Amino acid sequence: MKFTSTLVSAVLALGVSAIPVEKRGVNPALVPQFGVNAGTNPTGTGDCDGINGIKIPCSCPPSRDSFIASLSANVAAGHDIHNPGVPAPFPTDGSVASQITRMQTSISSLQNLFGPGKGCPAASTTFSAQLASLINNGRPLQAAAAPKPAPKPAPKPAPKPAPKPAPKPAAPKGVNPALVPQFGVKAGTNPTGTGDCDGINGIKIPCSCPPSRDSFIASLSANVAAGHDIHNPAVAAPFPTDNSKASQITRLQTSISSLQNLFGPGKGCPAASTTFSAQLKALTG
Repeated sequence: MKFTSTLVSAVLALGVSAIPVEKRGVNPALVPQFGVNAGTNPTGTGDCDGINGIKIPCSCPPSRDSFIASLSANVAAGHDIHNPGVPAPFPTDGSVASQITRMQTSISSLQNLFGPGKGCPAASTTFSAQLASLINNGRPLQAAAAPKPAPKPAPKPAPKPAPKPAPKPAAPKGVNPALVPQFGVKAGTNPTGTGDCDGINGIKIPCSCPPSRDSFIASLSANVAAGHDIHNPAVAAPFPTDNSKASQITRLQTSISSLQNLFGPGKGCPAASTTFSAQLKALTG
């Protein structure tokens, strides 16, 4: 966003304070479209293609509904909830200045989804290009039609007596947390402001990586119970429980593949977001 800062400041100085601001949930018709699909051309290390082939986390951009909910919360607070020093104005008229303001707030909300600099980079959308078009051409973008109010629901019939629920199957036994290797890396270390943070040896990784240990163990347990990676079935998920070197190596390999495929084939966290590879090398070296 460096290329817009001076010119945008000048545009916003033209009386933004006189523009009405949405106080509750923002109108989805006024929220710019991402223009990029999450999970495009995964590399297998957690990165996918963003705008112009720039590498972005495969989880970016987020779902539109979750983004609008986060943006609405920021606008209602008057500032970015996860980065309070960043204001979140969202005027609702159709002027160029107001569209520029909405675009800027959308970009900052995207980049700070989970904390200061902990979100999705602007390259995971066409927001920057849309903003440049507004500033350089001075023409409003065509607004989407306002959503029609939902019809009133018909009266509900009297509920029928609920059948007795069938007994729930026993939940699969999870892996022993004591046998799951420690990450050795903390999420959110030295954020760059573009969604990247430091992993092992300073390698850049998504700031959301590694995941919480509890969520990782839950995902790993599901894979082990299935006998393969649920999100990448071609990858086996053995997890022997004895203390032999061979079993420790197998557990590390399954942990690495589970980490890299948390949300789909190649859609997870890279190995560099942990010391798993170093631990594996120590066992095999």
